[in-house]
Amino acid sequence: MKAIRTGETPSTLDALELVDLDDAPAPARGEITVRLRASSLNYHDYAVVKGMIPTAPGRIPMSDGAGEVIAIGDGVTEYAVGDMVVSTFFPDWLDGAPPTTAFTRVPGDGIDGYARESVTAPTHWFTRAPAGYSAAQAATLTCAGLTAWRALFVDYALKPGDTVLVQGTGGVSIFALQLAKAAGANVIATSSSDEKLERVKALGADHVINYKQVEAWGPKALEITGGRGVDCVVEVGGPGTLDQSMLAARIGGHIALIGVLTGIAGPVQTALLFSKNLTVQGLTVGSRAMQIDMIAAIEANGLEPVISDHFALADLADAFRHQEANRHFGKICVDI
Repeated sequence: MKAIRTGETPSTLDALELVDLDDAPAPARGEITVRLRASSLNYHDYAVVKGMIPTAPGRIPMSDGAGEVIAIGDGVTEYAVGDMVVSTFFPDWLDGAPPTTAFTRVPGDGIDGYARESVTAPTHWFTRAPAGYSAAQAATLTCAGLTAWRALFVDYALKPGDTVLVQGTGGVSIFALQLAKAAGANVIATSSSDEKLERVKALGADHVINYKQVEAWGPKALEITGGRGVDCVVEVGGPGTLDQSMLAARIGGHIALIGVLTGIAGPVQTALLFSKNLTVQGLTVGSRAMQIDMIAAIEANGLEPVISDHFALADLADAFRHQEANRHFGKICVDI
């Protein structure tokens, strides 16, 4: 089978190499073999292939994978040959609190990922994909979709009429917008592009802010809510945007701290944090049980992911360059 591997010292996209590997082995008891058909890009994957997240040389990248089951081992009853399935971000985190091993065994990072044509793995490494989804659509859910779901409905209990603020137009933010609107919430979206803001309005955003034109977008969001503040902020920027998020939030509001797009550390206005009685919840994707719940909600609401671009597996480096240039809107998918 074809696969992509990182170089001996990952740090450049040019180090990604298309290689020939043995096909996935036949499934043992409790395992399935999946013919992978798609993956999707996340910032986490970019950090791996650029060497920002240390990993073993020659790692097969990509945390997201979707495709059809082509073989099942003894004792498997959850899937049948031909079923469309999608990977889980944490193969060892099934439900409840994450085990300590979960963060060391992320596909494409701690273990080999899904930039390949087939894989044999235990059944719990996957869930069924939403009915009617293509492999590319399903592959968007593993990281970005589930992160948005957990931010809104697990760590925070989003209610109809709540106001959610999403930052930018990447995968997590677009999923958060779609999920929030499906739940009857109001959404404020930020971006530096007026063109992209028009697109998020078409997806249902109630208010938009160009943060290049309005640098103090936190107070602007506060103004939009009539001075009450935002109930939940999906914070993907990190230290460079956290202060504005806290200014935007209502007293007792929730900030889902997800991303590090502006860096991994920085000063925090602790007085603002405690004076507004804010909850800042760090999160990294979610469990298999959360993914199953999300898929049920997707099916109930007919939600479809926004896919900006498609690249072939052999062109994975170009897909990352496209992501690096921030030309995408929603998700970038890799067709395998």
